[in-house]
Amino acid sequence: MVPFAKPSAGAKYEEMGAAAVRAAVADAGLTFEDVQEAYASYVYGDSTCGQVVLYNVGLTGIPVINVNNNCASGSTALWQARKAIAGGEVDVVLAVGFEQMNPGPIGGHWNDRQAPSLQHFMRLNELFGFDLTKAPAAQLFGGAGTAHMDKFGTSPETFARIAVKARQHAANNPYAVFRDLVTIEEVLASPMQSDPVTRLQCCPPTSGAAAVVLVSAEYAKKRGLSNAGVRIAGQGFTSDTPDSFTGDMRHVVGIGIAAQAAEIAYTQAGIGPEDIPVVELHDCFTVNELLTYESLGLTPEGTGEKFVMDGDNTYGGRVVTNPSGGLLSKGHPLGATGLAQCAELTWQLRGQADKRQVEGAKTALQHNLGIGSACVVTVYEKVDA
Repeated sequence: MVPFAKPSAGAKYEEMGAAAVRAAVADAGLTFEDVQEAYASYVYGDSTCGQVVLYNVGLTGIPVINVNNNCASGSTALWQARKAIAGGEVDVVLAVGFEQMNPGPIGGHWNDRQAPSLQHFMRLNELFGFDLTKAPAAQLFGGAGTAHMDKFGTSPETFARIAVKARQHAANNPYAVFRDLVTIEEVLASPMQSDPVTRLQCCPPTSGAAAVVLVSAEYAKKRGLSNAGVRIAGQGFTSDTPDSFTGDMRHVVGIGIAAQAAEIAYTQAGIGPEDIPVVELHDCFTVNELLTYESLGLTPEGTGEKFVMDGDNTYGGRVVTNPSGGLLSKGHPLGATGLAQCAELTWQLRGQADKRQVEGAKTALQHNLGIGSACVVTVYEKVDA
């Protein structure tokens, strides 16, 4: 991946994407000419932006499939790349994600057609109301946070602690946007976006890119690829069910589909949440991080606050969550996020995460969510190179 940046840095998607591709291909010990198929993920861009990125690397004539699945676009590209190899038609597939974002809250670009997340916002309006003056996504997750507080007595300070932890982790990540530390008091005092979510509990608009090369096990062995020491052991992909539109805002923002995707991934991998020492999860807001602890089975439902207060979400605790700093501090370039999570966990399992390293990690878990909805949960495991 390339270092993530604020939109004001002026980075161009075609340059960031090409740089990430070159880095991934070199890391794999291959050349771009070895790649047989490519999936390119992004949200804000015209059709065939993937071709623009890859043409900057080489004109090889391979199929380039463009992927837009909201904030889960990157992990959707990863899912498609894995399936292409599993189907036996290809041995080397590239997944690249990128985003050149504008400052400010994310929003739609069309006002003459139905918004993909209309049903989600209709449920929000019915349950909590909708304020046209506030950022829409913050209201969705603010409502989910309020629902958790109402049901389990969770305190606003608990959510703020997650933002503090994110900055502590990001301080050791040269790819992260926000590496300066913050206090609980500073988090709570930052401008309220949608109760209980304050500004420092929201992921920043970000520009960036990340890329991953996947190969079949047989191809890795034949080519003697020294860095092929991590494999996808399980992967679940789910979209909304009727439960997503019940009277619980936690389900509206995806706790149910996350739990279903996690169960698929755990079953395929033959492990459980108790076997996971490191996780990169979709902390677009502090609220979603806490909800996802419970969705992924890292802690039972209703115990997310205790999980945070006991320090079980960081080094020395039960599972190191978002060692990269997560979306909150590393940044959230929508189309790149899922592949950046993959990169971080690959480095963790290889023992290449430097000061962020989770010692002895042999398995890892990734959770990537896009409202509208799509949720991909992936289990990685370390294998002999």
